[in-house]
Amino acid sequence: MTTAGMPPYRILAVCTGNICRSPAVERLLGSALDASVEVRSAGTHALVGEPIHPPMATLLTAVGAAVDGFRATQLTESTVRQADLILTLTRHHRASVVDLWPGAVRRTFTLAELARALQLVDPAELPARASAAERLTAALPQAAVLRGQIVPTSPDADDVIDPYGRDEEVYREAFAAIREAVTSIADVAQGR
Repeated sequence: MTTAGMPPYRILAVCTGNICRSPAVERLLGSALDASVEVRSAGTHALVGEPIHPPMATLLTAVGAAVDGFRATQLTESTVRQADLILTLTRHHRASVVDLWPGAVRRTFTLAELARALQLVDPAELPARASAAERLTAALPQAAVLRGQIVPTSPDADDVIDPYGRDEEVYREAFAAIREAVTSIADVAQGR
């Protein structure tokens, strides 16, 4: 996975339109991880071909994330099958991914769910001085087992609010939740 000629570890972020939340995960997580990982995104009802929605693009740009060259894509069974890890923005998206291809169940998490589960993974059980791909490969089976051990205060805690068509405060709320979870995941993946 991390040697020359090997494909990168593929992470797929999934939301509805693929113009707000999942592109934010794609761009933030992609810039936080090393080159052994490739992060892409798709939407369950994508606005195919559209760029990142301007309010989200503004928030991404403000933290130094690139927004150029993005175009929304539709979630397909093929994209699910090719992903090593699927991060959804809501429980509904997670169910949609698993409905599309049931074989993805053990590697599909909501973003918040994976961030919580990784906090329970013993860092000593992950390879030291390893690539993000190697650390994620080692952590994912443990996270799948641990995912239910920290129960959120409410079921909605696993969902990042959809800001599309809402005011800037909702965009900031969604972005803050995404950024916090992405930072937590990246810290584990990078051995920080």
